[in-house]
Amino acid sequence: MRKMIHSRRASLVTLIAALVLTACGQDQSQEQQAEQQEAPPHKVEVAEAVRQDIPLNKSYPSLLRSDSEVTLVARVNGYLEERHFQPGQMVEEGDSLYTIEPDLYQSTVNQREADLQSARAELSRAQRDAQRFEQLLSQNSVSRQQYDQAQADQRVAQANVAQAEAALRSANLDLGYSNVTAPVSGMISLSQINVGNLVTSGTELATITPLDPLEVRFQLPQRDAFELRRQLREEGDTSITALLSVPGVSGASGSELEGQLDFLGSRVDSGTSTVQASASFANPDGAILPGQFVRVRLDGLRRFNVMAVPEIAVTQGLMGPRVFVLDENDQARERTVQLGDVAGPWQIIANGLEEGDRVIVGDPAGIEPGMAIDPLPFDGDADEVVERVEEAEAQEQQEQAAAASQMTEGAGDVPAGEEEEGTQ
Repeated sequence: MRKMIHSRRASLVTLIAALVLTACGQDQSQEQQAEQQEAPPHKVEVAEAVRQDIPLNKSYPSLLRSDSEVTLVARVNGYLEERHFQPGQMVEEGDSLYTIEPDLYQSTVNQREADLQSARAELSRAQRDAQRFEQLLSQNSVSRQQYDQAQADQRVAQANVAQAEAALRSANLDLGYSNVTAPVSGMISLSQINVGNLVTSGTELATITPLDPLEVRFQLPQRDAFELRRQLREEGDTSITALLSVPGVSGASGSELEGQLDFLGSRVDSGTSTVQASASFANPDGAILPGQFVRVRLDGLRRFNVMAVPEIAVTQGLMGPRVFVLDENDQARERTVQLGDVAGPWQIIANGLEEGDRVIVGDPAGIEPGMAIDPLPFDGDADEVVERVEEAEAQEQQEQAAAASQMTEGAGDVPAGEEEEGTQ
């Protein structure tokens, strides 16, 4: 009987405790709701969504090349007698670089000149004979056949003169080719053939690489190419500046060059969906060399008539990228969006926003759907918003690191009495 009484008393106590805990939980929930309702609106920058032209900050990889690079090739046969340069030096257009047996080809020129003089003398005799036979034919002193033969001899002599002149021109060309000169100005490579070796027509001798200007060819995505063509058509070539930077040496002296866009292709590559373009860059100091991998940025390229928000305003939600917009009661509402290109501090929104939407463009940290917002005006400077948020995050990380350091130091300080007790 006593056991039953004790059991009933225990059940009654448990029930009372459960009721007390439930009442406390309800009170705490009501207090939290009251605090949320009484919390002041969150202050953050808000901007009205409008279509605008956004400058792009995109770069394209490429391989730097020299458009005027020349490989020197021997055009005559003979022994390489002299080399008139040091490998790696700068040579000027017209400088003599190699000599290939010029005496041999000079003697050929002399022989061809003598052949020409002989042919001209023979032509002069044939012309006199033809004139004399013409007079004799009018006096019936020679036959018609003899006259025709004299005319034929004259024409043969004329052909011999033409042939001798052509042979002389060919000999002079070979004589000129025996002295290999620089067709362009630039830096010359190592010599491929040593002095004293026999070279033949077609033998590669060296390479001359002009360093100023330099050319770079790169591939533009078709969307960028279409926008660029439209911009060039409406604003002209002066609106686009090409900037070249070399990865790994950015920030060093001469690591970035400014140039101009020279060419934009007229067809899309079906395999890559890109359009070829090229730009040229002045490189007077030779700081950047052909063959380097570089990145080309087109300064002034824009996206026309697009929606864009500061990049900091886009966060990741359950349904994908999202932004927060304000309803008529100035409360935050989540809006899933589709993203376009990133243009510096701006994020282009491809879909999900409409003109007139009030978008939270400030720091979205701590904002939840349904939160009351006190909208602050946005001055349009996305860089400033991003910098301010980054500075706040960096300061918060420093404070957290300092607090963690203090906690670690406090945990390491053990009172002397406790240490002695632990020892005992």
